[in-house]
Amino acid sequence: MDTVIVPPIKCQGIKTKIVPFIKQTVKMDPEGTWIEPFLGSGVVLFNVAPKKAIVSDKNSYIIALYRGIQQGEITPVVVRDFLEYHGERLSKGGADYWKEVRNEFNQNKDPLYFLFLNRSDFNGMIRFNRKGEFNVPFCRKPDRFAKAYVTKICNQVAKVSEIIKDKDWEFSNCDWQTTIKKATQKDYVYLDPPYIGRDTSYVGEWPQSEADELADLAHSTEANVCLSMWKENEFRFNDHLKDKWSDFTWLEQEHFYHIGAKESNRHPMIEVLAVKRI
Repeated sequence: MDTVIVPPIKCQGIKTKIVPFIKQTVKMDPEGTWIEPFLGSGVVLFNVAPKKAIVSDKNSYIIALYRGIQQGEITPVVVRDFLEYHGERLSKGGADYWKEVRNEFNQNKDPLYFLFLNRSDFNGMIRFNRKGEFNVPFCRKPDRFAKAYVTKICNQVAKVSEIIKDKDWEFSNCDWQTTIKKATQKDYVYLDPPYIGRDTSYVGEWPQSEADELADLAHSTEANVCLSMWKENEFRFNDHLKDKWSDFTWLEQEHFYHIGAKESNRHPMIEVLAVKRI
């Protein structure tokens, strides 16, 4: 089995553990374009590694980071210098310094600051308040950016840079509707939308109305579509999946989501890949 490529950005619901399942399922036209309107960490994109892709996310900082890597502006050397500089000051200043960095990021919107915060905040969360300000608390580990940890992140940036090189990939900060509507018959649309009705403040709410609109567009597009979504756990069943996606072919695998602040609130779940055309 191929080694799974882990991206430098962490986010809740990341699909790292089911990447082999997804790669096994994806059957793309060699002439087609990979379309991904909910990029998130980018873990699926970097592991499928299509020749051509149009990907987007409403989180502008993720897009800015990967664009910067693509354009050669954000390199492992740049990342190391940044994390070592601020990591040293974090080890001395602790939570107070971390809040200073967070306040600076909310002013300068720099993707390197976003990477620093993402890799040193509580539980690797990405959350913004209604003013658009990053508001996740500190992980309470002043020595977070030890040499080995910085090297690990730099290696992840280097791997992403290597994958992006010579690929025809377009990174956009836009709404998901715009991206899906670019799909043609030869293309492959991969969907990993947010949880319905849960305001994670990742980039705002994901209401039932948008989830229904996504299902309608997925059915109407000429492209092939693969939806990644939870089916059930021991407490509940995903009625939306049954109501809107039952005519797609369902492939299932057990998955464990690290989405609770407490270990007792985390439970295994059945993940479904609902595919339009196998």
